[in-house]
Amino acid sequence: MAWNIAAVTASPGWLNFQRYGTFANIYAGAPEEKAYAWTIAQVKSILKEETYIGHSVHNKQTNISFKNKKKVRKPKEEWYRVENTHEAIISEDVFRQVQEQICNRRRRQKNGTTQIFSGLVKCADCGWSLAYGMNSQNKNPYAHYHCSKYGQGLHQCSMHYIRYDVLYAYVLSRLQYWSVLAQQDGDKLLKRLLNASDKERNTARKRQTAELKKAEKRKAEVDTLFAKMYEDWSAGRITEYNFNMLSEKYQGEQRELDVKIERLHEAMETAAQTAVDAEKWIGLMKQYVNPTELTAELLNTLIEKILVHEAVKSEDGSREQEVEIFYRFIGKIE
Repeated sequence: MAWNIAAVTASPGWLNFQRYGTFANIYAGAPEEKAYAWTIAQVKSILKEETYIGHSVHNKQTNISFKNKKKVRKPKEEWYRVENTHEAIISEDVFRQVQEQICNRRRRQKNGTTQIFSGLVKCADCGWSLAYGMNSQNKNPYAHYHCSKYGQGLHQCSMHYIRYDVLYAYVLSRLQYWSVLAQQDGDKLLKRLLNASDKERNTARKRQTAELKKAEKRKAEVDTLFAKMYEDWSAGRITEYNFNMLSEKYQGEQRELDVKIERLHEAMETAAQTAVDAEKWIGLMKQYVNPTELTAELLNTLIEKILVHEAVKSEDGSREQEVEIFYRFIGKIE
């Protein structure tokens, strides 16, 4: 039976107001129904929470410093994820479907159309989504993409400009290429994909090994510092206040390093690419025999993301631009 959680459950903001007095500017003197007014951001945050599928995500936020206890959000690449730490209450398949629906929501444009690349096209340098725009100044108007972090007056990245028709033609040609190979000889393509993934695994393993060595070295250093600090406190060389302050700092770093080391061990033990994944992708390619046009359904079925690099201009005025396509299940292939 379907039911509306927002209609019967108070929002986190209201609960914080009741317990700690925060958000008084919003809830003080507000009518009772305000307690159940969930925002879109709150609901979306819950839908993205991996706790419900049995995983724990650590290191999401930190204090500005040991003096300033204000919490700040850490970049997603610094989070530590540990799987199967507790019992899940929803299946991982359902969770993944929800994430795909969130990522692939498309805003309707002013002209009533939706953009088929929405949620897929990213900046190769900063990772932000590319923004869609129209050049209506020309005699023949055309659509294009540019880095969101460059636009909106931010200029925190470079343009990464690419015309819509150029991107469309390139992606379609690559999908047509793989479709032909899948139809002609699926076994030969499977072997090619697995050989390519071996190279990627070796590269990833070298990087993970270096990260693990660095993390374990730092863990040993912190353990030594903690032990020395305890000796200094016992001998009266530092005050109890400083001991408690530094103790909290070192213990926090120890926990973070423990999680990171565990995550790296798990990543190194798990193959990044399997024959099953490659077979899945080839099976999907066989469903789309020689595609003649791109659709949102086709793109989101076959492609995970598209990275657009900054164009390089030659002395003769020509323009070269790298576009990387990462396919579902198998990642980037040449």
